[in-house]
Formats: sequence, structure tokens, C-alpha cells
Amino acid sequence: MALFRFIPSRKLQPLFFSRSVVVNVDQFELPCLVSRRAFFSTQKLVGDEPVLVRDFIHTALYDPKQGYFSQRSKSVGVLERSIKFNQLEGRKAYMKLLEKVYKQSDISWFTPVELFKPWYAHGIAEAILRTTNLSVPLKIYEIGGGSGTCAKGVLDYIMLNAPERIYNNMSYISVEISPSLAKIQKRTVAQVGSHLSKFRVECRDASDLSGWKNVEQQPCWVIMLEVLDNLPHDLVYSKSQISPWMEVLIENKPESEALSELYKPLEDPLIKRSGERAPLVSTKKDGCSSDYSNYLDAKGDADIFFPTDFWLLERMDHYCSGWRKTEKDGTPSKKGRKRRTLTLDTSAFMDEFGLPSKTRTKDGYNPLLDDFKNTKFYLSVPTHNTK
Repeated sequence: MALFRFIPSRKLQPLFFSRSVVVNVDQFELPCLVSRRAFFSTQKLVGDEPVLVRDFIHTALYDPKQGYFSQRSKSVGVLERSIKFNQLEGRKAYMKLLEKVYKQSDISWFTPVELFKPWYAHGIAEAILRTTNLSVPLKIYEIGGGSGTCAKGVLDYIMLNAPERIYNNMSYISVEISPSLAKIQKRTVAQVGSHLSKFRVECRDASDLSGWKNVEQQPCWVIMLEVLDNLPHDLVYSKSQISPWMEVLIENKPESEALSELYKPLEDPLIKRSGERAPLVSTKKDGCSSDYSNYLDAKGDADIFFPTDFWLLERMDHYCSGWRKTEKDGTPSKKGRKRRTLTLDTSAFMDEFGLPSKTRTKDGYNPLLDDFKNTKFYLSVPTHNTK
């Protein structure tokens, strides 16, 4: 089963800007996807030769020495204790509490799985238990596990609610690019001793296909919370509607401290396949969020995240899983799809699999359902119906 949660195109305030994924597949196969002075210098991010925009974004976010996620263990916030939503009067009280938490914490963001722990992870775990094949050992991969809150929440829920043999035989593997976050994940999961024999962290880049060479071809889940929107993207440019598309590179001019764009005729094979949707570039300092007007301003000190095209995501899913047959005109047949797909709003998903009453305040306001209206879950499950 695949279960993705992402943002659509419309932007809300960064406080509620959220995006996530969970995937279950029959065969594990990952295709290669494609102001304020910044803390890091431009020279460190771009060398003497111009680089494609996707390479610049990858360096700004994931470079082992300078990347936003690699260096800043506090790029992902950790709450000391769960929020007692049922004890809050309403939205005003919740926002006041959130403002206080952000000001007291030297971090960039609190993700939904952290703000609504353990209930958010419990909803994901319930979806897994309801749709997985329990006749084989449960295997879960999490890409970009943050602070380990999701891992611990899922393991807790399965330990308490699944048959004992499911928990005892399961494995949970976190694939994390940041060494500092990998350490935090281990500490978080270790709060429950019995989880340790089922959990491990592989500190590597999940988008590097060489890291998946030794993966067993067996049913598994893949969880990605706040990941796909942070993958590097390319940029194309055209002077006018009749001008040809140009690929954009970033160059570092010796005479200038600022980076600049360089336009060249389309040559890169990945860029020739096209795309759209610009990112939000944002950072946080002293409890206040700040949006950059340009992705070039992100030099290791800001998050860069893109909206998700759910229609395109569905097409990619069916294409990667393979079609059973095509129509006479060569178009894919709906009857021949190998996966059954569905896109749900976060509120609909949590109503079905979670416990929304746990995140409801006294006056009925529910931040998980009411404030995350720009987020969705994409569910994809294998189907063996060939008719």
C-alpha cells in the first residue's frame, strides 16, 4: 500500500505548511526523483563552475557540511511533552501555546507528527495494520525520520494493538541523511527498550539508488513525512511565449557576493522532460518565520519546499508499478492498473484511521482537522484484480 500525504499548490502560513508520505509496495523499487544575510557564504555552495538548480538545492538542503538538514539538528523540533488539546479552551489558547513553544525553542519547525504526537503516528499505524498483509513479517522503511517521533509512535501503536507476533517479527528501518538527526532518532525510539531490536538507522541519501542494491524484494512499507516536497527541482526559463525554453544554472561571480542565474539551451535529459510549481523558501529565528523572495537566498539556513501535483503523482505511481494492458489507442487502461489509488484530505484520513477526538479543544476546534486543509494523503494499494 502506498499512502502519501502532501500539500497541494495553494500556500498557507508556514506554521501550517505541511507535507508527508507513507508507502506500501509489493516490490521495493525507488525511481530517482527528481532581508537577512544567510549564515553560509555563496562560495561554499557554488564553486567555480555553474551548477544546475537541482544541484544547488541539493547542496543547500543536504550537503554533509553545509546543508540545512545535515547540519541543523534543530531544523526539526521536538516537543518535551504531548499537547493536551482537550484541556485547551479553543483556537486562541492553542495559538498562544504554540507561539510560546516556538519562542522557547531554538528550532525551525514543528511537523504535524510532532505537534499531534502520538495521535498522528497512531493514525498512520492504524492505516498500515488495516491494509497490510499480516501473513508475512511487517517491514517498514521511513525516509527522513526527523526526530524519530513517527517511528516511536508507530512502534508503540503496533506493540499495543497488533497481535504479538506482528510486533515481535517486525522491522523498522530509518534512512536518514543527517547524522545529527539519526542520533536523535535512536534516542527517541530507545525510550521503549523493546523497540530497539526492531529499529535501526541507515545514515545515507535515500535518493541514491546505489544504497538500495541489497534490499530484499519483499512486501514493505515506505513512510515519508515532509520529504518529497524537499527533493531538488530544476528550473527552466523562456523570454517569451514564442521563445525556446532554456535550462537555468547557478553561477558564482567573483566580483559579486550574490549568486546569479545563467541561461543555456536545453541539454540536460531530465530537464527536457519539463515541470512547474515554484517553491516556498522559509526560515525561522527567535520564534519568528521569515519567507525569502528568491530560492537563491537559501544558503544552508532555510527550508526549500515545493507543492505537490497529485494528478501527476498518481500517473507516476501507475507508470512505475507497470500497467497490465493498454486500450486500442495505446492509452493506459483503468481496468489494467496494478494499484488502487485514492487522495484524501488530512481530515478525512484522520477521521477514518485516527482518533480526532484526541486533538479537539473544549469548544470543538480541532487544529489537526481545521488548520491543515492544504494537506492531503495519497493512498495507493496493490490490486490483483485483472478484470
